[in-house]
Amino acid sequence: MPRTNPNIIITGTPAVGKTSHCDVLATNTGLKHLCINQIVKDRGCHECWDEEHKSWIVDEDKLLDSLEDELPQGGYIIDWHACDLFPKSWIDLIVVLRTDSTKLYDRLKARNYPEQKLQENLDSEIMEVLLDEARESYDEEIVIELRSDEAGDVEGNVGRIETWIKNWKEDLVVEAA
Repeated sequence: MPRTNPNIIITGTPAVGKTSHCDVLATNTGLKHLCINQIVKDRGCHECWDEEHKSWIVDEDKLLDSLEDELPQGGYIIDWHACDLFPKSWIDLIVVLRTDSTKLYDRLKARNYPEQKLQENLDSEIMEVLLDEARESYDEEIVIELRSDEAGDVEGNVGRIETWIKNWKEDLVVEAA
């Protein structure tokens, strides 16, 4: 049975505004905000704690196993810094949020990121690592890049995604007819 609601990944380097976008989008659309970092902690989908980076090392197989009964149903906004591990059949849209590296530096510094982790994330943003990953892993037409430099960008970006959701649902009705 086809999904009646899409699955959308909101991805980008840490501090680009993923959670802010997901929270507003979930409130406005009724889709469920699925924070993968929280799932990893709550469901034990990790191998160990990386003290140097102050983060969990994710066990991707455990993570996918824990989501395989939920995600194929649709209706989720997936909030995570990566996207390439999710099966194509589960995902309808990937939104890669990007931000100016100077603003990103300030945001990461405010979060007290260790210097090495801060630099790795800045390099990732500058080199468009997550955008390239999305484009290499999914069909080009479902990957979009949006700017997230200012707080006001959230509203405009969410509006664009809501329009996409509306069109996706209309296309679904047309295909069913």
